[in-house]
Amino acid sequence: MAEEEHRSSLSGRRAEAQRNNGRILDSARVVFLADPEAPIANVAAHAGVGVSALYRRYPSKEHLLRALAEDGLNRYVADLETALASDATPWDAYVACLERVVDGQSQALAQRLAGTFTPTEELTALAKRAAKLGETLFQRVRRSGELRDDVSEADVTLLLEMIAFIELPGADGGAALRRRYLALLLQALHAPAECRLPGRPARQADLMARWQPGAGDA
Repeated sequence: MAEEEHRSSLSGRRAEAQRNNGRILDSARVVFLADPEAPIANVAAHAGVGVSALYRRYPSKEHLLRALAEDGLNRYVADLETALASDATPWDAYVACLERVVDGQSQALAQRLAGTFTPTEELTALAKRAAKLGETLFQRVRRSGELRDDVSEADVTLLLEMIAFIELPGADGGAALRRRYLALLLQALHAPAECRLPGRPARQADLMARWQPGAGDA
């Protein structure tokens, strides 16, 4: 009986720790998406936990930023894998994927944090995997003929970041406007294009370079 109570107590503490960690990550997502330079105390205040409790889980701001970037990239990878496994038409699967990405702000968060900390080898590998999956999905919809031929996958990534950074006061927080501007973007991406775009398209190398520490200061 005592052993069962001990196991139940441990299970309860683990569940509480997971809930606390979820609140910390959710709060860090809000705080650092708005300002990657914000102090870690802002995250603790937003999450409603003490700074010491946050530091017990994440010894430094860099540890927290890595965890956030990893979480964002894993969410983005999951969105891409869902699209690639979809039975919908390439364009419809692509549209649904971009809607999930914008709603969850997964890709934008990971890119927003790029260059603010030293990435681990595992995180770099995850970023490369996300880039490869994104390019695979992009090329599939391009082959369908429904995507204009003068944009790159990196172009779309940067445009999604712009949309994801729209935040407004209130319960909605700008979500309806983010969906509105995504719809506008999708119309611009759909073939046929009325005119050619100026300049060269963005490249994956441009995006990957941002993962170097201090790249955002250049």
